[in-house]
Amino acid sequence: MRIAQVAPLFEAVPPSLYGGTERVIYYLTEELVKEGHEVTLFASGDSVTNAELVATVGQSLRLNGNCTDPLAYHIVQMEEVIRRADQFDIIHFHTDYLHFPFSAHCSTPCVTTLHGRLDIPDLQSVYRMFPQQPVISVSDNQRLPLPAANWIGTVHHGLPAHLHSLQEEAGKYLAFIGRISPEKGVDKAIEIAIQANCPLQIAAKVDREDQQYYKENIEHLLSHPLIEYVGEINEEQKTSFLGNAMALLFPIDWIEPFGLVMIEAMSCGTPVIAFKKGSVPEVIKNGVSGFMVETQEEALHAVSAINRLSRREVRRVFEERFTANRMATDYVQLYELIIAGKRNNMPLDLLMEQQQVL
Repeated sequence: MRIAQVAPLFEAVPPSLYGGTERVIYYLTEELVKEGHEVTLFASGDSVTNAELVATVGQSLRLNGNCTDPLAYHIVQMEEVIRRADQFDIIHFHTDYLHFPFSAHCSTPCVTTLHGRLDIPDLQSVYRMFPQQPVISVSDNQRLPLPAANWIGTVHHGLPAHLHSLQEEAGKYLAFIGRISPEKGVDKAIEIAIQANCPLQIAAKVDREDQQYYKENIEHLLSHPLIEYVGEINEEQKTSFLGNAMALLFPIDWIEPFGLVMIEAMSCGTPVIAFKKGSVPEVIKNGVSGFMVETQEEALHAVSAINRLSRREVRRVFEERFTANRMATDYVQLYELIIAGKRNNMPLDLLMEQQQVL
């Protein structure tokens, strides 16, 4: 199959530090190449891939001090994709709705994975305007604010099976990894660790828009002797950071669409203590790969009970449900469905009923 993967340009594929969407695109692209598909990746020029790379900008934009208007580069990218559309059997976008005015009139089958939050009222008008654009969710929960979108399947994220390895001995600290922002709950993670009298290591970035929140609400908390802020870490550092933790704290205060860090921890055998919001019930097998909690008090009890969980079993759940191979297989099934619908001029919902897809 000839497949185009279209990535946002804010981070390289894969990102050197933070960047969940681009990391997932990388794992999917590499797995599809490994399975023999002919893949073209549209991404920034500092991306690294075994697919054919088409770059419309030399450097990813988030840390590029010369970029003042990232939309301009994305518009050029969209035009480049559409000009090459007849070279592909399917085009897979990961750029939210930005491409809809382009893909709506494209003769090549197109599909979009929505990676972000959808509980934004402004989005309703976009999806009313483009009701035929097929979209894929990364969790069933992610769909709830946008029921009118043309959902054709849910594909949970996956990681290469051997990216991280099982660390059988639990460490002596709790871990938090991600972004320092109100919805990610690092303040709650700090409170839980202090109340549990357990060290907490924080590997996280602070985006420009979260600098004030960090200065006013978080920075002074990092001076506590139990708390260590290590900053952003790369993929190689994650294995030891997550694998040597007794548990990952995931005290989110929003409807997280997926939460890639949960399966990164699970791939190391590290259980997750997560607030029961968003995708968490779809990812965590309660009492097996971690604990789902609804209050900080419940989180404290979970910390004290975490050593009862088998780290081998946590890893087994990851291998069973969250590998890149499984993710690629799910996507190829949906690609085939979309291509068949276009070829036979058949509505996707009818095809989905016939084939009982994801």
